[in-house]
Amino acid sequence: MGLAAWDGDGVVRLLAADPATGTLLLERLHAGRSLSALPDDLAALEILTALLARLVSRPAPPGLRRLADIAQDLLDDVDQAHTALPRERDRRLLRDCAGALAEVVAEPGDRLLHWDLHYDNVLAADREPWLAIDPKPLAGDPGFDLLPALRNRWDDLVATGDVGRAVLRRFDLMAAGLGLDPARAARWTLGRVLQNALWDVEAGADHLDETHVTLAAAIQHRL
Repeated sequence: MGLAAWDGDGVVRLLAADPATGTLLLERLHAGRSLSALPDDLAALEILTALLARLVSRPAPPGLRRLADIAQDLLDDVDQAHTALPRERDRRLLRDCAGALAEVVAEPGDRLLHWDLHYDNVLAADREPWLAIDPKPLAGDPGFDLLPALRNRWDDLVATGDVGRAVLRRFDLMAAGLGLDPARAARWTLGRVLQNALWDVEAGADHLDETHVTLAAAIQHRL
């Protein structure tokens, strides 16, 4: 549904679909060359952000999953996850992320989100230099679409010597490129951190991924 709505605007074009089997015929892209191959991660992020701005400019068509429902489910699951984490630091992170999400859950947005736009999901193409692939379409606020790109190519962030500052540089670039209010985008990004943390706990983790902890600590500076 998302590919049909975008009709190739910033994303791989859907040429044909068989609803009975779920088979899709897509335009040919260069699978061996993604944005991960660009040496400059910020240059790659500028390309990704420009594509994302085009994608989220469209209103979501009827019938998509809604961020409103997903966000409320996340908040409902926090208490149970809280008891599964023995470290207070991890429990505090859940509370902080949930508190930030609770401030925006009543205004979930209506844009057509990609939900998984990171460097490996942008491929070189012939019709345009780069196009997005593999969306998981969702109706909601564009701020919920930032995290995949913030946490990809993590080694590039570590190599700067100041991961928190590098995370914020990426966040600021994306928020500006999408025309987002930084504080609102930060709250939705923390909601996305919460989603990943809850998935980890559901899978049996008894502590939070250090990447999540570092990201959340950095993003809270934009509240």
